[in-house]
This record gives sequence, C-alpha cells and structure tokens, in this order.
Amino acid sequence: MTLDNEWRKNPKWFELVELVKNLSYLKAKNDEFTLASGRRSSHFFDMKPLMMDPRGSLVLAELMEVYLDKMNPKFVGGLELGAVPLTAIAITGNAKSPKGAKRKGFMVRKEPKGRGGRKTSNPPGIEGSSLQSGGDIVILEDVTTTGGSAIKAVQRITAETNCKVIGVLAILDREEGGVEAFNKAGIPFESLLKLSDITG
Repeated sequence: MTLDNEWRKNPKWFELVELVKNLSYLKAKNDEFTLASGRRSSHFFDMKPLMMDPRGSLVLAELMEVYLDKMNPKFVGGLELGAVPLTAIAITGNAKSPKGAKRKGFMVRKEPKGRGGRKTSNPPGIEGSSLQSGGDIVILEDVTTTGGSAIKAVQRITAETNCKVIGVLAILDREEGGVEAFNKAGIPFESLLKLSDITG
C-alpha cells in the first residue's frame, strides 16, 4: 500500500516539508555527518525538534492517522528513542479520531532490562501497553536509513510476543536502502517523506 499520492494532496503534507526543513534538517557545508547507522552523509535529520514542536506534532498526528486508519493496528510503537515521542503523537492523534480511539502504544528498549513489565506481563525491554493478548502492530520510526533499527524491533516483537507486525511507518526515508531491506524482510514500509522531498 502506497499513500504518496494521498498524502501529497493534503495541505498538511506540504506544511510538514517546511517544518522538517526549518526544524530538523542540516546540510553539511564541508565535513559530512556520521549517522547512527555508521554511514556518512552531507544530510542530517534530527526529528526530535519536530516531534516536540506543538504544530509539528499536530501535523504528524494527522498525516500518520491517514496510514494508521487504513492499516488499523491494535498497537503502535518502536525502538527507543525516536519512536517514543512518535508513538505518543500517534496515540493522541487516534484519540481524537471521529471513529473512536482504538490504538495503544509500546516501546522496545535497545537493551532489555532484567525485568519485564510487572503489570503488563510484557517480555523484558518491551514496555507500555500489554501485548499479552496479541494483535496487529505498526512499528514507528523517525528516520529510516538502512532499516536496521526498525527490523530489529520487528524481530523482537515477532520472537517475544503473540503480535503480528503488519507494517513500518517512518517520518522520513533517507533513500539509502531501507525500502530494499524491508522488501527483503517481507515487511510493508511507508514513509511520510523522502530525502528528495527535502533536498529536491
């Protein structure tokens, strides 16, 4: 399922492009940035200022809800740290849905703690809402480079819970192999934006 055409008809999509340019994007003048993936690039994105901005969070919530409403997962969440505020934004956006709130959130720690959720019965390192009853999940990610972080979260969820991951949604795809990695892993992937939307 690709929502490029649907998103690009929404005035909020064009607003998101400008918000990312103003709040989250740096272009190197000389030296390249070292990314979390270990790769080097002249383009750097920090989505935390966008996610922590009142207008940015509202725009993200509305655009993510377009995708999440079609996929209709029971849970949304992802790997710390970027997915944590994004999950809160997605839940809040769904809470205001005229169709009624129906999604809960969770987070996956990069390194599990020695205990699981005492009240939720989640496996160690998976925190937030209880996943014990199972259900469909969409993994959220702020920026996708190689797809490695999100695939790690998918593998943890698949191995340690009764839930099924039905898709991954990112704010931005850097267009550096993430799509191919998700295709190879058999995981449907969508992004609100692509690198070329910001730099083109």
